[in-house]
Amino acid sequence: MFIQTESTPNPATLKFLPGRAVLDAGTADFPTPESGEKSPLARRIFAVGGVTGVFFGNDFVTVTKDEATEWDHVKPAILGAIMEHFQSGAPVVEGDDGAGGHASHDGPDSEIVNQIKSLLDTRVRPAVAQDGGDITFHGFDRGVVYLHMQGACAGCPSSTLTLKMGIENLLRHYIPEVVEVRPVAA
Repeated sequence: MFIQTESTPNPATLKFLPGRAVLDAGTADFPTPESGEKSPLARRIFAVGGVTGVFFGNDFVTVTKDEATEWDHVKPAILGAIMEHFQSGAPVVEGDDGAGGHASHDGPDSEIVNQIKSLLDTRVRPAVAQDGGDITFHGFDRGVVYLHMQGACAGCPSSTLTLKMGIENLLRHYIPEVVEVRPVAA
């Protein structure tokens, strides 16, 4: 098994491509070791010292490390953990609640929210996945769109610029009711 790695815009996060499907649908975000308990793969990766977050996409795993840890010291152990997991035949996530997605929204703004989700799914999420992350809809209130940033996007130095200059401008262009985009914490 050959696992490729790619850097991401977030220097604390590295993208691992195992050359096979990681998740059949959706994404799974494990921002803490405790949140990763339902995933045998996340548990293996968190067992490597210095790992602070794990995120799964369709065909990739992104791993976030702490500031004190150098990639040169943990990358081989992470590669080994991913390889061991796939060779073990264990599921990536136990149960079927691992696939993340948009928050539901009912009410008078439901048509606007459906447009926001559609734009996120077609224009934003595929591009963000290339960088090892995901952005999902969290809420809409009085013209403000709240988005949840995951994987390489969470804590990325360029995430504010991505939100304000990229996503906010895109949504405002297509949906006049949108006035601002803000991130929300996990």
